[in-house]
Amino acid sequence: MAVSKTPLSRSQIIGLTALSFAVFLVANDFTAFSVAIPAMEKHFNADISTLQWVLNGYALVFGILIVTGGRLADMFGRRRLFFIGTSIFVFFSVMGGLAVNEWMLLGSRALMGVGGALMWPAVLGMTYQIMPEDRAGQAGGLIMTVCGFANSVGPLLGGFFTDFFSWRWIFFINFPIALAAMLVGWKVIEADKPAERNKKVDYLGMVSLSISLLALMLSLDFVIDVGFGSPLVIGLFVTSVLFFLMFAWIEPHTRSDPLIPSDVASNWHFFSIALVTLFLSVTFVSMLLYIPQFLIKELSFSAVWSGAGLLPVMVTYAVVSYIAGWLYEVMGAKMILAAAALFLGFGMFLLSGLIIHDRYLHLVPGMLVLGVGLGLYFPTITTTAVTVLGPARASLAAALIYMFQIVGGAIGLAMNTTVVAMAPELSEGIDRAFTVNACLAAAALIVSLLFVKGSTSQK
Repeated sequence: MAVSKTPLSRSQIIGLTALSFAVFLVANDFTAFSVAIPAMEKHFNADISTLQWVLNGYALVFGILIVTGGRLADMFGRRRLFFIGTSIFVFFSVMGGLAVNEWMLLGSRALMGVGGALMWPAVLGMTYQIMPEDRAGQAGGLIMTVCGFANSVGPLLGGFFTDFFSWRWIFFINFPIALAAMLVGWKVIEADKPAERNKKVDYLGMVSLSISLLALMLSLDFVIDVGFGSPLVIGLFVTSVLFFLMFAWIEPHTRSDPLIPSDVASNWHFFSIALVTLFLSVTFVSMLLYIPQFLIKELSFSAVWSGAGLLPVMVTYAVVSYIAGWLYEVMGAKMILAAAALFLGFGMFLLSGLIIHDRYLHLVPGMLVLGVGLGLYFPTITTTAVTVLGPARASLAAALIYMFQIVGGAIGLAMNTTVVAMAPELSEGIDRAFTVNACLAAAALIVSLLFVKGSTSQK
């Protein structure tokens, strides 16, 4: 017999729509600029080694500050952090669109990452706050459906503005979308009352973790160009480890409220979910990087058409994300995450035959399978993390999981890049990298089956 769900009120639906606009903003900006880089190079007479930071700078700052944003949202109010973060994001979007040189452009993109890092956990927390408890799975599905759609149309939207107007409009379009989200959100989303508003901010913990993540992400970025044995890479990695050890010492000894509270740090179920995240995150970023490269360099696709070539995986991802919300409520976390790992591993395995593929259609089955895996994985991992830590920690839980996604993707991509660089041909290198990713997905499958609880309960 079907179980009746709590109906959504008109204000809840409107509030979720406003938050969907915000999700679109943050997610779209991860992919929309990828096709605009050549036009920016020409406009500023700069090279790719400089303008790659249009992409990397945003992602780097976002990944570094996401946990801080999540903790601040839980301590001072998600609605408040949402408005602050969105204001920062849209202000520097306009500054980026008005950039007169590449340094103003790169600085604006990095500071957009600050706004995004405050927005994202606040939006996730408010989404779970608005949704009735018996619709928690659908909250994750909604977020990731919008996220998948934004990632899908990002390259197409960026290509459209670049070809028919100017790359500057990729920045400017954020203003009306953000304004609509803020105005509607102000009207219909009630201010939350955080249980931890009187606690002190752990500034030392925030700084030490941020420096550790910054050094780690930079070391993984530079290893692509200079190799693992470079003194620069080794120095950055050692710095990352030292500041992480400092962070680990500070947290239990701080007089302020820890950035990662002790009940979170000791929650083995949460960190089994985080381990699954580390193993699976590389599948998405490696697909975004290497499939377009293969299409452009081996199959002679244009930049815009290479973005369109990802539609099978991205559309499938968006559709399945919506369905995954209902599946989560019926089947629980263990089976959905195990199925996600299985689909992602099989999708990577199918795509690892690039060396024998000379037609785009040969790639479509693997991309469809990969899209199913992504659609099951992203909403389920977020919803499970939020459910395990409870409503009071919703923003922190979402932020921590996203941090593991960023770090796992960066580590995996560094491994992939090394494997590709060692191969005699691009297609053979991508084959080997995707095979490595399939093995990582197999490891995630084992962790899901052995350590992730079937129930979504925290207890």
